[in-house]
Amino acid sequence: MKFFQSIRWRLQLWHGALLLAVLSGFGIAVFEMESGRQSRRIDEGLQQRLPVLVTSQHPVRGGDGQLREFTISPKDAALFDREADGAFYYVVWLRHSDQPVTYSATAPRDVPAPKPGEPPIRQRGNLRETFLFPGPGDCVLVGRSIAADLTELRQLAWWLGGVGAAVLLVGLAGGAWLVTRALSPIQDISSAAGKIATGNLAQRISTADTDSELGQLADVLNSTFARLDSAFTQQARFTADAAHELRTPVTVMLTHAENGLASECQNEEHREAFEASQRAAQRMRRLIASLLELARLDAGQESFQRGRVDLSRVAHDCIELVRPLAKERRITIYHDLPPTECFGDSERIGQVITNLLTNAIIYNQPGGEARVTACSENDFARLTVSDTGPGISTEDQPRIFERFYRADKSRSSTGGSGLGLAISKAIVEAHHGTLEVESETATGTRFTLRLPITAGNG
Repeated sequence: MKFFQSIRWRLQLWHGALLLAVLSGFGIAVFEMESGRQSRRIDEGLQQRLPVLVTSQHPVRGGDGQLREFTISPKDAALFDREADGAFYYVVWLRHSDQPVTYSATAPRDVPAPKPGEPPIRQRGNLRETFLFPGPGDCVLVGRSIAADLTELRQLAWWLGGVGAAVLLVGLAGGAWLVTRALSPIQDISSAAGKIATGNLAQRISTADTDSELGQLADVLNSTFARLDSAFTQQARFTADAAHELRTPVTVMLTHAENGLASECQNEEHREAFEASQRAAQRMRRLIASLLELARLDAGQESFQRGRVDLSRVAHDCIELVRPLAKERRITIYHDLPPTECFGDSERIGQVITNLLTNAIIYNQPGGEARVTACSENDFARLTVSDTGPGISTEDQPRIFERFYRADKSRSSTGGSGLGLAISKAIVEAHHGTLEVESETATGTRFTLRLPITAGNG
């Protein structure tokens, strides 16, 4: 799950679990200490009253020495006669009777007689009792209700739970604030990297906190981005300058080739040489034009006449434009183009569609098919161009939009410059759209063009 892959949430979970463990351990320790303290206090009170009951037993006067009686003084009885929650009580058994001989006023009447060998302290529900066998058959028991003490313990447990929950919430809120503050440079780094990936090479990371490790990383990345921006700028400038410098000699070569073809003083060998020179010069001129266009697109200097565009009408015009080429190569073009609107430059969008259609014809099987469809999809207009050609291998697909890249075999002998798809993708991205490819070897290739329907999309 992505939730557990987030550094922020993993830190939060670890911090919360650690804080919960500490608070739970502290709360349990405090509760156990208080519970033990209460038990010891109650047991001490019980133990202190047992000797009073033992000394209140004595032999019956005039008896044989075996019979015993129980007589408690008013002073000692005062220790048991308070009618209050938590008052002590006593029960006395003598050897000559199986039933209790006497009770205190506060004692319950269903107290079971202790048996020899039982632990000297026992707890029955809300009653805690201790007993002693002063002689054979004799037993004295002191007890006390601990209902109020148990209530206090329950209240303590609730109080500890409430305080622990409050501390946990405050700790989590503070931890979240600290983690968010500590990781905020990562969000800035991700945002800047994303913008740079889309072509905004002038983007930089905010480095307000330069003393932390992430601040130092941001400085290093900013330096790297600056060098990258400089390298791309130099590359674009070199491409544009080289293309400008090559235009003049290529124009001269083309002019001389045309003049040579127009001359009457030539033989067949000369004519073939001039025609070859003319073809090479024309190909170089097209390549230079493509390089200049890419340089302008990279620099953001290419102007677009944006407006409402009927994508279906533009696609119809492009189909008619490439139909002679399709007829020459025996390619049948099918289309399903209901009215579909988008926002952009109709001329540049037509350039992209024409390039996709040309590829679908040139890189198709003889007698194959090309299909063009259009529809609206959410906030985008979608147009697909597919063919029945040999397809593009899985290894080549990620690089198909790279400049000057040619897939092996099917794209090596067509005479193209290798810049058509790169220019198409740059135009589409300038429209805030996408251009994607899907292909299977020996099945065909499909290009999917998505353009925003309104100016605000993308």
